[in-house]
Amino acid sequence: MIAAITHSRLAKTIINIVAGIALIFSIGVSVSYGAVDITLSTVWQAIFDFNPSLTSHQVIQELRLPRAIGAALVGAFLAVSGAIMQGMTRNPLASPSIMGVTHGAAFALVILLAFFPSISNLGLTLASFAGAGIAVILVFMVGTYSAGGLTPVKLALAGVAIGTLLSSVSSIISLHFQLEKQMGFWFAGGLAGTSWTSVQILLISGSIGLVLALAIARSITILSLGDDIAVGLGQNNVVIKIAGITAVLVLTGAAVSIAGTVGFIGLIIPHITRFIMGTDYRWIIPSSAVFGALLLVLADVVARLVNAPFETPVGAITSLIGVPFFLYLARGSGGSK
Repeated sequence: MIAAITHSRLAKTIINIVAGIALIFSIGVSVSYGAVDITLSTVWQAIFDFNPSLTSHQVIQELRLPRAIGAALVGAFLAVSGAIMQGMTRNPLASPSIMGVTHGAAFALVILLAFFPSISNLGLTLASFAGAGIAVILVFMVGTYSAGGLTPVKLALAGVAIGTLLSSVSSIISLHFQLEKQMGFWFAGGLAGTSWTSVQILLISGSIGLVLALAIARSITILSLGDDIAVGLGQNNVVIKIAGITAVLVLTGAAVSIAGTVGFIGLIIPHITRFIMGTDYRWIIPSSAVFGALLLVLADVVARLVNAPFETPVGAITSLIGVPFFLYLARGSGGSK
């Protein structure tokens, strides 16, 4: 009964509007709270009537606002990436963190910082794309050539194994080249260093990745029914999968280059979105973006308040939510073939 009601077009639209309003409010809350609390009215003034002579306005414009917007974009990108991966592979455990994509992006960052320490932010972002791509290739190779072929659980296990391997190698390299402080940020996941330049990188990448994801949304819905059914309906699955993987690499690479290895957003949000929105990816993808943005903005607020005045890595907050969710899904998928 609940599913039937929530799956109507009007209900979906209302839910997305409410979630969007909640996201805007959560960004306001994120900007307000920090080492020094700032009222929402001051936040409003700093955004729409900026006074450079006021310290509070400078803090909002230069530090807190780009961080909040960056959190929203990173959360949206990871959630959409997870939705695409789950739809294409029909694997409920697929996500950028579980499949090793985020660890691959971080691995590429370590390599560049070790041998090219003066590289630009754009270079780091491009390296993240490449690292994410390498991780995807390795995961599918390991999963495909394992005994019994590729299954959802084996794909997840291959992702965890490759992700752990890349993370371990990254740690060794960072220790050898004394990059612990720099890479500690990426390994833990955080948004403290987000600037307007970071937001620009996210917006440029997102405009490519999200448009591509929305363009293939209907095709992913068909693909999620099975490869044979999709082929029978005249769909070119190879083209759709290449487009989907490209979108995942762009979105995940950009997110990791800015916020590090923030886990489980791409696992949790698509499941919640499918429960609310149904199986049509024309709704799942944009809704995942809104819900993912909302979750990470709120997680970032919690990360700053849970141990104030010290800051907890936001990746730790998302992991506290995501690990039990992953175990629940793994238990339910244990018999998948």
